[in-house]
Amino acid sequence: MIANPNPETIKKNILIVDDHPFIIEGYKNAITRYNTDQYDFKIAQAKDCKSAYQIIMNAEHPDFDIAFLDISMPAYDEKEIFSGEDLAKLIMEHMPNCKIILLTMYTELLKIKTIIRTINPSGLIIKNDLTFDELLFAFDRVIKNKTYYSQSVEKMLTESTFNSIEIDEFDKQILFHLSKGTKTDEIPHYIPISSIAIERRKTNMKELLKISSDSDEELIKEAKKAGLF
Repeated sequence: MIANPNPETIKKNILIVDDHPFIIEGYKNAITRYNTDQYDFKIAQAKDCKSAYQIIMNAEHPDFDIAFLDISMPAYDEKEIFSGEDLAKLIMEHMPNCKIILLTMYTELLKIKTIIRTINPSGLIIKNDLTFDELLFAFDRVIKNKTYYSQSVEKMLTESTFNSIEIDEFDKQILFHLSKGTKTDEIPHYIPISSIAIERRKTNMKELLKISSDSDEELIKEAKKAGLF
């Protein structure tokens, strides 16, 4: 192995997780061109939640300094890792100093708000905003301990009062049990509220999500899309 010509360079471990190989190569191309006289980057990559989980949990692998995570990826059902958000939480638990950059196609304000509230990533980029220069700028901000939101994220937050839908823990449990196929009249076996109260909460959530049908399947679909559970 050729020795690093500049012993003063700062070593950084980077993780890139995306299920599109050409996107991974684009990230790597941008990162390896960033301040090569100042930084020495070691990049690990994964194509899905399972391979990312194995890398993150590998005790022999050094902690990552920055992780690029696509939110929508093939899940690892066995470990209940279903998305880049779940990988972010895993990293937060095992590598608390790692800066997380999340990339997503989601453009719903509520979903964006949920990501910021639950993950508080160092970077959040809507993929439609992504260009080579944008990626370099985001990376520069994050590596300098600043937060970066892409243009579409900033626009959504600016145009909104940021006071969109909020639901409580009972609502989340109702949605969870409905998503598992539990019938409404059986849910009181799992949470301490009546069937009437559950129906009322379902109606309220449908109104918040602007659902006109009586379908519980539609409620689950829209609630998931909005990141409510």
